[in-house]
Amino acid sequence: MITTLHIKNIGIIEDITIDFNQGLNVLTGETGAGKTLIIDSLQIISGGRFSKEMIRKGETHSFVEIGIYAPENENAIDGNIIISREINVNGKNICKINGRMVTVNNLKEFMSQFLEIHGQNDNQNLLENKMHLNYLDNFIGEKILEKKQEYTKIYEKYCKIQQELKENYGDEKERQRKLDLLQYQIKEIEQAKLKTYEEKELEEKRTIIANAEKIAQNLQEADTLIADNGIDSISMAIRSLEKIEQMDSKYEKANSHLKSIYYELQELARDITSYKTDTQFNEEQRNEIEERLDLIYSLKRKYGNSIEEILKYNENIKKEVEHIENVEEYNEKLKKEQKKLEQEMKILADKMHQIRKENANKLNKKINQELEELEMKNAKINIKVSYLEKQYLKTGKDDVTFYITTNKGEEEKELSKIASGGEMSRTMLAIKKVLADTDKIPVLIFDEIDTGISGKAANAVASKLKAIAKTHQVMCISHLANIAAIADYNYFISKDICQERTKTQIKLLQEKEVIEEIARITSGEVNKISLQYANELRNKKVS
Repeated sequence: MITTLHIKNIGIIEDITIDFNQGLNVLTGETGAGKTLIIDSLQIISGGRFSKEMIRKGETHSFVEIGIYAPENENAIDGNIIISREINVNGKNICKINGRMVTVNNLKEFMSQFLEIHGQNDNQNLLENKMHLNYLDNFIGEKILEKKQEYTKIYEKYCKIQQELKENYGDEKERQRKLDLLQYQIKEIEQAKLKTYEEKELEEKRTIIANAEKIAQNLQEADTLIADNGIDSISMAIRSLEKIEQMDSKYEKANSHLKSIYYELQELARDITSYKTDTQFNEEQRNEIEERLDLIYSLKRKYGNSIEEILKYNENIKKEVEHIENVEEYNEKLKKEQKKLEQEMKILADKMHQIRKENANKLNKKINQELEELEMKNAKINIKVSYLEKQYLKTGKDDVTFYITTNKGEEEKELSKIASGGEMSRTMLAIKKVLADTDKIPVLIFDEIDTGISGKAANAVASKLKAIAKTHQVMCISHLANIAAIADYNYFISKDICQERTKTQIKLLQEKEVIEEIARITSGEVNKISLQYANELRNKKVS
């Protein structure tokens, strides 16, 4: 149940906190005092859309926080869950569950298990066809639960096999397509005859070709300088040292070192001479190198960042080809198991279909009876259970859709096509009344469900709300004395002007104040006659 609602800076609401209670909570008050803003705030905290124009004038952000008591929920701390949402004028949106930040979609999904809002234009779950099957199955109860559980186990195995077949190329066309692709890749890589070291060598050769003229010129200069100056000069120095090397061992040692340099320089001169021939390239060599490098780069783009990775990829896809070519036998076993599971699912799905068809008629009668009591005597609900011949769903082979005729002579249409918000609200109330014992949403919120009704219809709506409140926490914004009179808790919403600003106020009424509020709703003023009528209504409070 909702324990507390805190709203800040939404419309004329400056800062209010409301403590709610179990049972039927009815909110009444002056027109334009902010009753609808409270519903808007509940929609916002439930992940609904928000317009920056809703932020109170002069403020930078709006804030909604709600406390929920749900001891069985895994997110609860000591049974409590705190959810908040802050929206800034710059568009920044901060949602939290027990202090942990979540996305708006996470918030919406989380809140959908606790709270359902029904108003003139907001009956989300009732309008969603995917919820209709849940409504019907909840009504059926234990009779279908066991079969659903059995079906679900088989369905999960079925889906697992489907996934495995997909991963194992269970489809013949897909398998052949994959084989053709892999074999093409293997052929392309192996025809290239790649060597792990060649890319570096080719890039070095390309650099040399690009700078061949410069290299040749400088090699020639170096060769000339060594031959003309270096070698001859060192040779002359050796002969000079030979004349004195007998005089001291250090001269002999120096001359020996110089001879080593002389021999090394001769070797280097020969190398430089040979380097000059390496710079002689023709256009055909240049083209061959460029084409080879283009091929390597192309393969790298497809199969890896290096030649090593390409060769490794080639080995892996060879193994995959071998696996695909030998997987057919295993897939055949999977397909046989899948066929067996399909047969088992169909038997259960057919049984569930029959149960749903029978109980859809029972649910039709119960809801239509409720609609009649809500003064919608010409309205008829028709729950259609369609059998899906070629499809298996998680819930069987049934598509369940609620249809309605609101007036005699009209064609029935899907529930979501109801034009009148009042009709939608009462239709929803009728459904909720029938399903009250099985509906798992703990909090139901009704926004002006009494619009456009009076007399017997108003009494019927009040009676239904009271009945639903026995198993749910119900919050209702109302203008009807009949509904205010049967509330377990009455809240009065008013507006006040303070420092030239209008702001909303809310108060939990004591019994004497409840009577006065019922009297005000009844006649627009509190007097002896309206108070007497209010007391009579209160004394008839549905137990």
